[in-house]
Amino acid sequence: MTQIDPTTMWTVIIGLAIGSFALRFVFIGFVGDRPMPPWLLRHLRYTAVAILPALIAPLVVWPAATEGQPDAARMAAAAVTLSVGVFTKNVLAAIFSGAATLYGLLYLLA
Repeated sequence: MTQIDPTTMWTVIIGLAIGSFALRFVFIGFVGDRPMPPWLLRHLRYTAVAILPALIAPLVVWPAATEGQPDAARMAAAAVTLSVGVFTKNVLAAIFSGAATLYGLLYLLA
């Protein structure tokens, strides 16, 4: 296992802290109690929707469990999750059906 230089580690941590604070300050400090324009509010509505796929996509395309090689179980689970989500418009149904597909196929294919 490779050790990271403490100076590099702290530089990254402090840089991320400053970046995170700056991002929040832009909306809280600068905007404050003023109303935001409708075009910005429309775009901000999609932020929450984009977070879950952004977290899951790397695990489907480049899974650590298979050392970066895509496999049938993860691709099928992603397809089922997307299909159930599109047709039912129910996030929990999509998540649970994808999880059931993933674990079911991992059990059957192993």
